[in-house]
Amino acid sequence: MEKKKRFGDRKDGALIRDLDAMHFVVPLLYPNRCDNEAYISERVELTNLNAYLERKNAGETEFPYTMFHVILAALVKTLTLRPKLNRFIANKNMYQRNEVSASFVVKKKFSDNGGEALAFIHAKDGDTIDTIHESIRSQVMFCRSGKKDRSTDSMEFFTKLPRFVSKAAVHFVTFLDRHGWCPKVLIATDPYYASVIISNLGSIKLKSGYHHLTNWGTCSLFCIIGEKGMNPVFSPDGTYVMRETLDLGLTIDERLADGYYYSKSIRLLKKLLENPELLEKPMNEEVEY
Repeated sequence: MEKKKRFGDRKDGALIRDLDAMHFVVPLLYPNRCDNEAYISERVELTNLNAYLERKNAGETEFPYTMFHVILAALVKTLTLRPKLNRFIANKNMYQRNEVSASFVVKKKFSDNGGEALAFIHAKDGDTIDTIHESIRSQVMFCRSGKKDRSTDSMEFFTKLPRFVSKAAVHFVTFLDRHGWCPKVLIATDPYYASVIISNLGSIKLKSGYHHLTNWGTCSLFCIIGEKGMNPVFSPDGTYVMRETLDLGLTIDERLADGYYYSKSIRLLKKLLENPELLEKPMNEEVEY
């Protein structure tokens, strides 16, 4: 059931009115998202995930499941079960986002001159990896069809104005952004209005690393997927075996929660990636970890 909007709420989030003193004061002292970034690097062992993808793709030829699809679904489930990750701070106020969403860039062609398009996934509590996979397929097909997403199409308007006019217009839009008043046509597929932005650098043979947040928009979580590689996995007795692993880089807004909350959230994400069959259950179904 949709909650009734109250005074102080935004169209994309509800004002949090019961904050403890520290989380109330910190946004007043440190209002900029870029000044409050924390970076977390996590390594995931891929044995179970690789076997899972092999099973899922046994009868799938049109749009095979990939590691990216599993990671996106795992992030959506983590955000659903750990709702403080799905908060954002704007204009020195903290809000609970109305939905869980994820965004990523689709490269239309792997070349220096290949264009890019913005893809946006709106998740629901009842989603599973299969419905998320279908949403990704739909977004990728649209992006590669040659059509422009709504935000890119709107942003091109500014390039047609005289430079002094476009600067003034963008300055005005940043004011609207700060108060949550940006027109939907401008931000409909803007990745910086999603719960999480995902960048798959492994697909272009790059390692995982840090990526900044922005003061524009509301996104408080950025995930970089690195290139797969063989690394030692140690046992408690000090022995090890070489396994295929994947490094993730997560940049978060540290003002949203404390370190213990983030630590548990990362443990949940890792549990889901190393046991991907859990993603076949609804996103809002609890997981032991």
